[in-house]
Amino acid sequence: MSELFPEVVETPRLRLVARRPKHVGVHEAYDLCSAPEMDDVTRYMPWSRHETPKVTKDFLDRGESSWTDAESADYAIIPREGEEGAGEIAGFGGLHTEWDRRVGELGLWLRPRHWGRGYSGERAAALAALAFDAFDLDVVSVSHVADNEKSQRAIEKYTAALGGGLDGRERNSIVIDGDPADELRYSVSREDWLDATGGDYDAEFRWDVDPDDVR
Repeated sequence: MSELFPEVVETPRLRLVARRPKHVGVHEAYDLCSAPEMDDVTRYMPWSRHETPKVTKDFLDRGESSWTDAESADYAIIPREGEEGAGEIAGFGGLHTEWDRRVGELGLWLRPRHWGRGYSGERAAALAALAFDAFDLDVVSVSHVADNEKSQRAIEKYTAALGGGLDGRERNSIVIDGDPADELRYSVSREDWLDATGGDYDAEFRWDVDPDDVR
């Protein structure tokens, strides 16, 4: 195991593949990130849909640098065989690590056609297990813009399932389209997670992967 983060994370319905240029093509990602539907995705995000392939290249390059610097385990989210849209990138998400605070922060966005399938919670359960079981972190946290009701419903559901919940409201903690906005923050502690799950999880972490078997 030569790297800290697993190249592939597999759950019953999803395959998470490292967001690195060697695994995700610039033009494949650009076609996704520049699509008009991304206006719905980025409504509550501090960025907008990609205007050029260069923006997408920078996005993938940041994934590579944060990976090699052990700052973030970022992944392309890909439905597995048997799911609608199997094999295509449904979105991107990952776990940002704050090693000095022993905290991992979840992030995710999905294309609208993949909303409402429970992928957010399935991915969160896997990455929380990675944080606690493999990385020995103490807390997993996640936030959303306070007005984002879809994210609120999903996050409330999966943090409760993992044993955590709402911590509070952070005022003017993010800027959306030039305007400050509030966020709601949730967290799960290792103890919460162990009490709720018994330390069991339905995910496989793969560090040593044949390059031809990643996608």
